[in-house]
Amino acid sequence: MLTHAELKAKALADPEAKAEYERVNREEYALLDEMLAARRSAGLTQAQIAERMGTKAPAIARLENALASGKHSPSLDTLNTVDPSFRATSMRD
Repeated sequence: MLTHAELKAKALADPEAKAEYERVNREEYALLDEMLAARRSAGLTQAQIAERMGTKAPAIARLENALASGKHSPSLDTLNTVDPSFRATSMRD
């Protein structure tokens, strides 16, 4: 049985798979950048965003840390779920 790292390396040896992997990563990180910038420009804390999303501040911290570290990448489903909360903050006066 292959480890995760071995399976990933094998899959990314295919140029088409690698290109798609990189495209998806760019999209995810662009969404994270947008979400973080919206929160900061609205002057809201992680706790305030978490309350609007119906979650806890550590969940928001994990999302934001994913942007900085690159060690964990939330799924597009997760990002699409939280994105409306962040967009609402960016349109706030």
